[in-house]
Amino acid sequence: MKINTRLLLLVFVFLVVSKQEIHSQFGFSHEVGIITGPIVFYSDFGQRYDFETNSGNVGFGVGLIHYINFSYRADCNCYTRDLFFNDHFKIRNEIDFHKTNFEHFGKYVDPSQTSLVADQLRAMKGSTTVFDIGTQLEYFPMSIRDFAAGAYRIAPFISVGVHWVNYDPKVYSELGPINTPASTPVKYFNSFQQEGDSVWSVVASVGIRYKLTPLTDLMLDSRWQYYFSNWVDGLNPSFENNQIVEVPENKANEWIYWLNIGYILYLD
Repeated sequence: MKINTRLLLLVFVFLVVSKQEIHSQFGFSHEVGIITGPIVFYSDFGQRYDFETNSGNVGFGVGLIHYINFSYRADCNCYTRDLFFNDHFKIRNEIDFHKTNFEHFGKYVDPSQTSLVADQLRAMKGSTTVFDIGTQLEYFPMSIRDFAAGAYRIAPFISVGVHWVNYDPKVYSELGPINTPASTPVKYFNSFQQEGDSVWSVVASVGIRYKLTPLTDLMLDSRWQYYFSNWVDGLNPSFENNQIVEVPENKANEWIYWLNIGYILYLD
C-alpha cells in the first residue's frame, strides 16, 4: 500500500499530540481502545440497490481509538466543573485500516446473461485498501459522570467528524489487461485508477457503550462514512475517455457502512 507524505505527517502529529495529552497536566482524563468489524462498501461494482451486491462486497476493518474525557480530571482524581459540555461530550481521535474485495453482482451478471458485456463484467475484479485518521465529536444524551460511576450500565451516543483518507485501489480482469475490447465494456474504458491517492471524508455514528468494570467498557458502533471522491474503489464509469458522462448506475461517490465492536480502557 502506498501512503503519501501528507498522511504520514498527519499520523505523526496524531501520535505526538495523543502522547502529550495523555501525559500532560491539562486536567482531562483519557481513554484508549480498539475496534473491529465488517464493512459494507458501496462502490461502482455491482448493481445499485441490490442485496447481493451489498452483501457480496463486504470487507473488514480494525481501528485504534483515543478519547478525551472532559468529565474527570486525571491530575487530581476528581470531577471537573459540572458543565453540560463536560458531562455530555467527548472528543474521539482514531486511526483505521480496512480492505474490501470487489466484484460485480446483480441481474447484469446473472448466469442467464450470455452476452460479451456480461462475461466482461463477471471477469472484472477489484479491491481497495484504506487507511484513515481523524477526529469526531461524540455526544452522550445521558450523564457521562453517572455512567462512569455505575448508575447505569448502558450509555447511547451519536458522533460526527472528519477523517483524512489514504486509499490504494486495484482493478483487473480475468480476461486479460483492462481497457481492451476483449476485457472491458466500452463505458468502462479509461475509467480505472490503479494508483493510491488521498481524500477527505465525513463520518457519522450511532452506538452504545456497556459498562464492564469501573475502568472498561464494551462499545457497539454503527458508522456511515462518505468519501469526497468517486475513485476510492478504483472504478469510475462516469469518467469515460477523460470526459464526464452520465451513467445512471453511478450517481454518488463511494461510502461505507461499518458495524464495529470495541473495547475501551480508561486511563486512571
